[in-house]
Amino acid sequence: MSELPQIQDEVCRTALVMATKRAIEDDRPDHLFDDPFAALLAGDTGKAWREKWEQQDSDNPLGTTLRIQFVAVRTRFFDDFILSVLPEAKQLVFLGAGLDTRAFRLSFPPKTRLYELDLPELIQYREAILQDQPAKCHRQAIAADLTQPWSHLLLEQGFDINIPTLWLMEGLLMYLDEAQVNQLLKTIGQLSAEGSFLGADLVSVKSWQVGAKHPNGMISKHWRFGTDEPEQLFAAHGWSASVIQPGDIRANYGRYAVQLAPREIKGMRRSFLVAARKEETCSTNSIA
Repeated sequence: MSELPQIQDEVCRTALVMATKRAIEDDRPDHLFDDPFAALLAGDTGKAWREKWEQQDSDNPLGTTLRIQFVAVRTRFFDDFILSVLPEAKQLVFLGAGLDTRAFRLSFPPKTRLYELDLPELIQYREAILQDQPAKCHRQAIAADLTQPWSHLLLEQGFDINIPTLWLMEGLLMYLDEAQVNQLLKTIGQLSAEGSFLGADLVSVKSWQVGAKHPNGMISKHWRFGTDEPEQLFAAHGWSASVIQPGDIRANYGRYAVQLAPREIKGMRRSFLVAARKEETCSTNSIA
């Protein structure tokens, strides 16, 4: 492992946290998904975190469950969402792909194309580790800064603007500021044919505000955006969105141990899971 490129950037290192938590879930006898590559990607850093967390949770029987429940449920939710739309969308784009392994562990129809975009540091790290693993679809990893123009990189690799696409933004939007979020959604809308799909997760304004005030947090201290009205955010860019909270009936899987406050109660810390489809009246052929 010493010859592998190392992840130094703090935001990029959050992907190691996610891989570590997926590895913990994969080891559970009642795991919600199979991810045999997670521990490999988490590496020695993830192993050290696991040992530290086990010590911290030794006196709490629910400690590990609470620590990984969000990642476990989010991963399974988007696994299910992806598989449900594959008959209609054979072109997939994962923005902020991080250390995602779906190209290697999910079953895809023949000729499915998957484009994975993220910062060069993450792309290089993951490709070095998984280079000998056969993907289950036609996969193209693209190094890109999503706060800068990136659509040309996708088009250069054969992306087809005329067919329905599934876009996935898992663990991405909260790391961008509001202007960057809206620009990203604008670009996606311009690249999407009618009948395209979108999956994303977000945090509430309160979650963002609280997280940003805790400099010791590995994840939330990097958040720059939150919203309490995700349906309106996506509708403004031409998407009809279904939004639920992790732990709701459709995103629980018998795993969530936290009682959720109804969305009617304002000003709460929350997470949202979004599954959306592009509305027919909002198509455009202009590429940013």
